[in-house]
Amino acid sequence: MKLPLVFSVAATFAMLALLPAHAQGQPLNDAESFRHEIQRSIDKGLAWLEKNQDSQGFWATADHPAVTALVLSAFMGEPTGRWKKSEPLGVRKGYAFLLDSAKPDGSIHRGQLINYNTGISMMALLSANKKEHEPLLRKARAYLISSQSDFGQKGKIDDVMDGGIGYGSRYPNSDMNNTLTALEALHYSKHLVKDSPATADLNWAAAIEFLKNCQQVPANKQPWVSADPKDKGGFVYFPGNSMAGGVTNSATGKVALRSYASVSYAGMLSFTYADMKKDDPRLTAVFDWLQKNYSLDENPGMGPQGYYYYLHLMTKALTLYGVNELELKDGKKINWRREVAMKFINLQKSDGSWLNDQHARWWEKETALVTAYSVISLELIHRGL
Repeated sequence: MKLPLVFSVAATFAMLALLPAHAQGQPLNDAESFRHEIQRSIDKGLAWLEKNQDSQGFWATADHPAVTALVLSAFMGEPTGRWKKSEPLGVRKGYAFLLDSAKPDGSIHRGQLINYNTGISMMALLSANKKEHEPLLRKARAYLISSQSDFGQKGKIDDVMDGGIGYGSRYPNSDMNNTLTALEALHYSKHLVKDSPATADLNWAAAIEFLKNCQQVPANKQPWVSADPKDKGGFVYFPGNSMAGGVTNSATGKVALRSYASVSYAGMLSFTYADMKKDDPRLTAVFDWLQKNYSLDENPGMGPQGYYYYLHLMTKALTLYGVNELELKDGKKINWRREVAMKFINLQKSDGSWLNDQHARWWEKETALVTAYSVISLELIHRGL
């Protein structure tokens, strides 16, 4: 039966309303077009993650809830919010796995890397924004606070490791990576204790002191600090140790440690989570080092090692710092969001996943982990365009 003309026209307009603007004959502005490209990449990444979840609810490994937590954060951060609204079975099973990893003392882990797993798991629980998770989050927050290092006289900052946080258990040594994950979780969970002024908080001044002890600045008088301008402002992994190694002075025998980019972005982020003012010389020093050493071809100082973690931290740090352009050492200004987004899009596999093809260090041959890093980064960029 032939439809009345009025119905046909109405139906046509209804269908057109569902089409993208460019498909309706309207010009699509560049920013909107680019967001569509990014959204497509995000969708493909999440589709791969959805297909590659273990039947028990975790991703990659049952030993480290942090991987599952990063994947769940990727689902929760999807720009349209559809995963948070619909909460499909896989997401529910993932959260059930995280909740089952929680211990009576507030930590969230499966026997290893306690503080690392707790901090990242907290971020996934916070991203779900559910009232029923709040008691667990408060306990986890208290656990991380209790893990802050105080190696010398108690209550006094008298050791270069004081104020930081380590992996926990048999790895008590403070380091930049675990300090970052703890500060991030504590920063974003502050609202849970704002009405409880008596609740113990992190010694943020001590945390900043630990960060300073890892930074290559003149105020840091430790013997390993490099005098080379190429290292000034950057960070090392912990006092006296850099994953990028060091350079030995043939005359004096002194070893000067090298700065590298992923841990320097960790420092930049950590300063920001500690509410450091944007114009603080310590923060501007690391930002200056990172601008001068900007690269999308490698993790500067580390080559292909930790490449995706580097891009992930770069995206987080520059987003939080509120910068839209970077001025490189040659004076050129770049829109970092577009460059980083295109790098992720070009590196995405045909099945929607990401993987470090060049180096396995720091689990970057673990597809679920690297795909989560990439999706979260693209989601942040999408919001900033």
